[in-house]
Amino acid sequence: MTEIREIGAEHADEVLAVIHGAFGDRPVLDPPATAMDETSASVGTALAEHGGLLAVHDGEPVGALIFAGGGALLGLRRVGVLAAARKHGVASLLAERAEAVARQRGYRGLALEARAELPRTVQFWERHGYAEVGRDGPRIHFERLLPLSLTLPTAEDTQELGRRLGALLRAGDLLILTGDLGAGKTTFTQGLGDGLGVRGPVTSPTFVIARVHPSLTDGPALVHVDAYRLGDSAELDDLDLDTDLDLAVTVVEWGTGLAEALAGDRLELTLHRAADDVRTLRVQARGGRWSDVDLGSEIGTGPAR
Repeated sequence: MTEIREIGAEHADEVLAVIHGAFGDRPVLDPPATAMDETSASVGTALAEHGGLLAVHDGEPVGALIFAGGGALLGLRRVGVLAAARKHGVASLLAERAEAVARQRGYRGLALEARAELPRTVQFWERHGYAEVGRDGPRIHFERLLPLSLTLPTAEDTQELGRRLGALLRAGDLLILTGDLGAGKTTFTQGLGDGLGVRGPVTSPTFVIARVHPSLTDGPALVHVDAYRLGDSAELDDLDLDTDLDLAVTVVEWGTGLAEALAGDRLELTLHRAADDVRTLRVQARGGRWSDVDLGSEIGTGPAR
């Protein structure tokens, strides 16, 4: 069994051994990685400042990472797993625990760098919900924003939340909206339309699949899509929505698994309606578009617990 421990400077030697072991067998990079330059002193200083994680299996350290602070995102550095422990889920356990630490410490998300010359590493972070937000030569900057959870006691609250979010949106934004029948997707989108200042009424586009609501304020139009009857992403592509994405705000109901390819930067919204009619909205922001937007403050909640 692998145990993930949150640690400080007292474990510098163990973390250093993992770093040297994990990074030492990677391909030579140009420019070279600096991980092998780490010393017990440098690792100890970093751990003293922000801490880190140590993965221990059968009493032996097999994986580690160092936290880096600064800003709204918790940084991850020197993420490494020894070769003998790879393909056993150790890296995933580290990533999951890092997310829990970020949430506990009140960060809005996490950030790290990966090298483009290591495609398996890049794919690993992408599978764990990290999105590329920039590049510096071969260094890819990744971020993962923590989801938000909002409780909406009434339909009016659902509509008001849509109105507040609509005021933050701009041309090119994509929202993928999913929820049970009657969960309030159309109610939410009506509020969104009010916040955007588009021509109404906003109703479910089920029978027309897509409906365009022009702006009344020289802002972006609202493209409202119902993907419930679409079989796959190819059918969504046939709607030629990509011709509108740069000029409009696009909301795709029932779009999970279909609309993600339309834009790397997006909001994934999931509405759930409980038996007492109270709704819960989960908001997952993806991509650099939302890195500098504190949705928790803007729409009234914090990271999901």
